[in-house]
Amino acid sequence: MREVHFIVQGKGGVGKSLSSTILAQYLKAKAANDTVHCFDTDPVNKTFSRFKELKPEMVKILTENNTINTRVFDGLMEKIINEKGIGVVDNGAATFVPLMSYIAENHVDELLKEEKIRLVLHVPVTGGQDLRDCLSGLKQTAEGIDADIVVWLNEYKGEIKAPDGKGFTELPVYQEHKSKIIGMINMGLRNPDTYGKDIEVMVSNSLTFDEAIRSFGIMERQRLKTVKRELYEQLDKIPLLTTETEPVKTAKPNGQEA
Repeated sequence: MREVHFIVQGKGGVGKSLSSTILAQYLKAKAANDTVHCFDTDPVNKTFSRFKELKPEMVKILTENNTINTRVFDGLMEKIINEKGIGVVDNGAATFVPLMSYIAENHVDELLKEEKIRLVLHVPVTGGQDLRDCLSGLKQTAEGIDADIVVWLNEYKGEIKAPDGKGFTELPVYQEHKSKIIGMINMGLRNPDTYGKDIEVMVSNSLTFDEAIRSFGIMERQRLKTVKRELYEQLDKIPLLTTETEPVKTAKPNGQEA
């Protein structure tokens, strides 16, 4: 492959699979002649693998004794290196530590660079009580792997702010590693009774944006078109599908730059 995207975070329930599905849909729409290969390595919440439209492959990381077999990553790496196209890998919270250890022990980031395969890590960060754990996961990722990073800011559990009111870009973890962060996706705060419900129904039925837009009612379709457009506009500002890594500005849901 010429580019592979891992969605990683040690904290569960922060939107990894949602980020994976959005990213995979965007790349399929933008990757021209490249095939987008999707992989689900989450042994607990197999959400990504249920999106049939994305044709995901389930990577069976658990053994019969319910222990994680990190050697299964060998086979995944073979596919990433040998197959043509773009890769998207949804990695679960349960496999976060084993994956980080595998990449570090085997110098996977160096190997991919030698093979001229760009490695991009997507790290969801949510607010509220989960913020500290999410920032810890981002810090571990940035310090342990030499790769470009995209942060997905998901405020459905609360604002992403420190107790003293500092926003994400003012936090130490961002300031320390901003040279690696090539962009941020603000997933936005939306009305839970309208936009939130539409997204919930779409995800619970394992539908892509296009599938839901074809089958939902008029107003549901309109809201989902809005969400899709706003997210894609933000992704357009990030240097994906390229070897260039220029700094970009954070895009707000209304399309303005921050």
